[in-house]
Amino acid sequence: MTAEAEKPKQVHRVLRDVWGYDTFRPLQEESIDCVLGGRDSLTVLPTGGGKSLCFQVPALCHDGMAVVVSPLISLMKDQVDSLLACGVSAAFVNSTQSDDEKREVADRIRSGELKLLYVAPERLLAARTLDFLRQQNISFFAIDEAHCISNWGHDFRPEYRGLRMLKDQFPKASVHAYTATASESVRDDIASQLGLRKPEIIVGDFDRPNLTYRMIRADGRLGQVIDVVGRHRGESGVVYCISRKEVEKTAAALVAGGTSALPYHAGLDDSIRKANQDAFIKDKCDVIVATVAFGMGIDKSNVRYVVHAGMPKSIEHYQQESGRAGRDGLESECVLFYSGGDVVTWKKIMESEPSSYQAAVASLDAMFNVCAGTVCRHRSLVQYFGQSHAADNCGACDVCLDEIDLVDDPITLSQKILSCVIRLRERFGVGHTAKVLCGSGEQRIRELGHDKLSTYGLLTKDGLPAVRMWIDQLVQQEYLCRSGEYQTLSLTDAGRRLLRRDGDPRLSVATPTRRSGKSRSPSAKSGDTWDGVQRGLFDSLRELRRQIATERNVPAYVIFGDAALREFARHQPQTLDQFASIKGVGARKLEDFGDAFVEAIQQYCRELNVGNDAK
Repeated sequence: MTAEAEKPKQVHRVLRDVWGYDTFRPLQEESIDCVLGGRDSLTVLPTGGGKSLCFQVPALCHDGMAVVVSPLISLMKDQVDSLLACGVSAAFVNSTQSDDEKREVADRIRSGELKLLYVAPERLLAARTLDFLRQQNISFFAIDEAHCISNWGHDFRPEYRGLRMLKDQFPKASVHAYTATASESVRDDIASQLGLRKPEIIVGDFDRPNLTYRMIRADGRLGQVIDVVGRHRGESGVVYCISRKEVEKTAAALVAGGTSALPYHAGLDDSIRKANQDAFIKDKCDVIVATVAFGMGIDKSNVRYVVHAGMPKSIEHYQQESGRAGRDGLESECVLFYSGGDVVTWKKIMESEPSSYQAAVASLDAMFNVCAGTVCRHRSLVQYFGQSHAADNCGACDVCLDEIDLVDDPITLSQKILSCVIRLRERFGVGHTAKVLCGSGEQRIRELGHDKLSTYGLLTKDGLPAVRMWIDQLVQQEYLCRSGEYQTLSLTDAGRRLLRRDGDPRLSVATPTRRSGKSRSPSAKSGDTWDGVQRGLFDSLRELRRQIATERNVPAYVIFGDAALREFARHQPQTLDQFASIKGVGARKLEDFGDAFVEAIQQYCRELNVGNDAK
């Protein structure tokens, strides 16, 4: 058999022996094939889609050492810890190491022992590093979080731009870029900025079917956040806030209510911020409350929910941040609380970058339209990235789960709102229009004579939050549009037709008890992932995992992820052979942890007289 014909078999053997999996996820093999074939590539897979394996597996099948460019120290450490737990020879070089530690890594590189080296872009491009690496057998370069290279991306980092020189400095090594969120324009920019040569561009499905999305208008925001955290008691979760002040306030409120929570934002001392992140990663606290400064460096697989206590500034940011949930493929919940005030807050922040202001506002408006809409959340998100969503009902968002009630006569309600916009001569924004419809007694409204309009007070009984929501939904459905510096409302052609009852608007009923989602399971679509699982055994194995992780000073998910624990608790393997047959158990983990876990399972089954179902 030729070497080329042997490669697919070798790849599957590595996947099984090292990581304990029998099959690849969608598009992983295609991405790996590019690396093995030495063809430059860009792979876009959603968070949790298995991007890391796309370069880790071929690194073990190639001669030489792969160099992985990673933007954050914490991300490097997490990935190297995970590789070492699987028996892979990997290391990183960064500023946290002593000179002796760096020299030790250099010696391992010279000896040919290392298969993967993780470095930051600044260190890789230093003249001394380049001189050293040119003397080594480099198999290929992997650029992780590649959206950082694009000025059009949501997390641009100027230091990434220098990576273009890799093609010139290492002409025999292929270059491969990986990211979770990139629109078509960002993908093209990544390939161009890196100087990739005829790259293969592999784009996965942006949909995350294991995530249940809920987008809820804020109404007592802190209380709403506390409610969500409360129904996930004891599980890992992330709460995102727009400002540092809100982070501190929210974290304090959660702690006061008995939740183990810590803050994370750029205003904290570096040592405190790192300690808080480590505590969350190692399951020593359940909840991290953070600004957007927290996220990309987190490789934690067992985050069961993500809460946004304020609207993100773009769909790219939301996809990245909500994607922290359910990386292990298990059901997880993403709840976003939003208001028009969030838009105002972000616009004030964006004013500090006038050169990109218009593009930033367009991204912000797109995010708000998704929040205010009454269209399937999964469909709205994937359509933004240029993909279609075939399912009529995703079964995993507040719209498709019927948690959003629609008004009985949306056309008449819409006519009242549109008529008010016209009577205001299309010269006012959402806030003023809503106040007129609700019969506000504000002095400015009286001074302008708007209390004399026929539409004044038409929707008083509905309340200001509901009216603002309906206006937003009419904007999102393109019956109204906002324009100009003051975001004044005006009717579109579709809006003028709707005045003649020609249209099909969808307006939701604002009912707090429904919006909370308390009556629904976190994910109706994938709720059967607990079928057959002995919950007591799962909890027992989770505690064993925590103890082992603490002894080794690594994150708990590095030992085994929640998905593997559920399989152990479902099949109760009571011999090492049975344990080895469970997905996620590779040869090294079988050797290191098999005895301890099998003994714990045997003890649980004896005490409760539970039979095992392992095949």
